[in-house]
Amino acid sequence: MTMLLPTTTAGSLPKPLWLAEPETLWSPWKLEGDELVAGKRDALRLAVEDQRQAGIAIVGDGEQTRQHFVTTFVEHLDGVDFEKREVMRIRNRYDASVPSVVGAVSRPKPVFVDDARFLRAQTAQPIKWTLPGPMTMIDTLYDGHYRSREKLAWEFACILNDEARELEAVGIDIIQFDEPAFNVFFDEANDWGIATLERAAQGLKARTAVHICYGYGIKANTEWKKTLGSQWRQYEETFPNLQRSSIDIISLECHNSRVPMELIELVRGKTVMVGAIDVASDAIETPEEVADTLRRALAFVDADKLYPATNCGMAPLSQGVARGKLNALCAGAAIVRAELGDHG
Repeated sequence: MTMLLPTTTAGSLPKPLWLAEPETLWSPWKLEGDELVAGKRDALRLAVEDQRQAGIAIVGDGEQTRQHFVTTFVEHLDGVDFEKREVMRIRNRYDASVPSVVGAVSRPKPVFVDDARFLRAQTAQPIKWTLPGPMTMIDTLYDGHYRSREKLAWEFACILNDEARELEAVGIDIIQFDEPAFNVFFDEANDWGIATLERAAQGLKARTAVHICYGYGIKANTEWKKTLGSQWRQYEETFPNLQRSSIDIISLECHNSRVPMELIELVRGKTVMVGAIDVASDAIETPEEVADTLRRALAFVDADKLYPATNCGMAPLSQGVARGKLNALCAGAAIVRAELGDHG
């Protein structure tokens, strides 16, 4: 990036009310067939325009063409039965009815490549695409076939790499893997989770990112956060190994969290997407609040490696709140950019 402090989002933006139920996570589609296909594309174009108007530098699709950041990818794979469901504990937080792995998993055809090509056609700006990470994928499935979390993660890593290579080929500049599971399963993350993530990113010329957050602003996540004490030090467990990994960018949650900012020092040398927007609150940050978060982060990451971002996805928020937060993010980044002598 030539601009200092280029802004971006962690991923999702709210869907238009004519496409899905507003302010509802994983809402079913309101359209069907060809109307749904056209509606998703229209929503994607609107998401790009909202980001453009706010001044977002690295644009995403707002995840407008998917219901869920994991299952929309998984449902396109062979070996997973969405009718055969089991109740499982998700990230040690809540119970959910999940699909079952019933055979060898494979990707019969690309999943997001056509949508990514459409995104590329909407803008000349750098674009980022999000994929679920291998470890988070296995945490939302019942594995009745491999019966090994590690084995299934490696299988998914290979599938993700195939998808990522094709996303790169249609012009995606940054490919982000979402791994909230890294904040829960520390031993597994260090034993093989980071290695499977590197396998998913293997051979890519596009820049790679891993997004590790404390989750959407849903009740199960906010209740879990209340149990974490005065300091949230989960990043301390995995950052040393991520610093040594081949992943280019680390995305983390900072604003209104209890994450000690100095933990960013553990990934010194990496580019850091600093979450300066709280996605668990309808309160729209002021530009100065955003700027304050970024200033504090600059003590631990060089300015040319800091990307101001949202803490997580904003799918459960209203469109008005999300737009306000995008505007605040860009205005806050502009304040700090000017202080650094770059008026980009």
